[in-house]
Amino acid sequence: MSGMNYLHVPRIMVLGPPAVGKHTVASKLSAELRAVHVTPESLLKDQSELSTQQLPVEQRVHQRLREVDCFNRGWVLEGIPQTRLQALTLQQAGVVPDHVVILEASDDVLLERREGKLVDPLTGDVYHQTFIWQANDIIAQRLEKGRGPSETQYLAELQRFRGEVTGLRSAYQHVLKIINSDQPHADVYQQVLAFVRTRHRSRTPRILLLGPPGSGKSHQARLLSEKYKMLDVCCDQLISSAAADGSSLGEKIQSYLDDEQPAPDDLVLQVLERHLSQVDFSSRGWILHGFPRDLQGALRLQESQHQPNRVFFLELTDDVCVERISLRATDPVSGERFHAVTRPALSSEIQNRLETRPEDRTHTVTHTLNQCRTHTAALQSVYPDVVLIDADQDPHSVFEALESRLNSV
Repeated sequence: MSGMNYLHVPRIMVLGPPAVGKHTVASKLSAELRAVHVTPESLLKDQSELSTQQLPVEQRVHQRLREVDCFNRGWVLEGIPQTRLQALTLQQAGVVPDHVVILEASDDVLLERREGKLVDPLTGDVYHQTFIWQANDIIAQRLEKGRGPSETQYLAELQRFRGEVTGLRSAYQHVLKIINSDQPHADVYQQVLAFVRTRHRSRTPRILLLGPPGSGKSHQARLLSEKYKMLDVCCDQLISSAAADGSSLGEKIQSYLDDEQPAPDDLVLQVLERHLSQVDFSSRGWILHGFPRDLQGALRLQESQHQPNRVFFLELTDDVCVERISLRATDPVSGERFHAVTRPALSSEIQNRLETRPEDRTHTVTHTLNQCRTHTAALQSVYPDVVLIDADQDPHSVFEALESRLNSV
């Protein structure tokens, strides 16, 4: 299955206080979207069947959502996460929903619903004496009073949710819809359905970092990757690895590198396709830098199955670019690149053997910058929603600027 198809399957969380109607909404939604309905109860059942060892809920969720049915059909996760910490742990593990619905109602309404809860013992579907009555007489006759926690336990759960809801809202603020559940169930469900259907653009980050050499693309990609567990896609490194892997594609690329020529776009895109189609890239998201370099490359990327959905351009003057690149050096043993300020060598032994790459010499950099500037306007025309970031500040400030816009574009 290609990455593009995966990005279009539903990934939805339905959250809210106890008795607000999460199960009914999530059940209908998963049936209508043909997605997998994942509940706390089903996770516990799956866990008990697999192992006697009790795993943290975040780990159980992560394992379940990586299974084939969730990957192919998508998922509706009900009632998890329950805390901001759980939400952040799931995000770090690569569990990133496209839509989060929080159902809300007053404590009085919730207590009333708790009292009238009815359950179909055959299907597990939830009904209510007042809010959701089953018109089918056969089903209505077999409904049983819903079992649940005692009133003391229920009030404790409710209080716990009230204490966590602000953190949950914050964690998912850019993919969140809060819906008042104190209205007819059909109206609530239609609002939820409209929300998940009207926002087709995937929220899994597929980030493209553009900018002149020396603007900090590699460093910012590494910071984003470390914090959000997205995959850092350095095009230059992928090309070097492909050239060395002995494949027919690698041999073609190596012939260009031997002549000190850049690999053509069609070869670069074949390498990118091979990586970006993998499950981890599709589920966790990625940060691409080093490609495209010109209009033709950008158009080819847009025609592929891996268009970026967030594009940032790191702005920096030529003088500062040259100054920064003069601080770069490469370890000839490992091939790792270091920087005197942002990424110093790990030891004096490595420091003493560092070398300046030919492409990092001042006259080469100046030529590269001139070429880069001729393509800037054309690249930005392909990505009209590009976000310009001032890269002439310390790396932490640049990262904060990127981070603040990450989920808002």
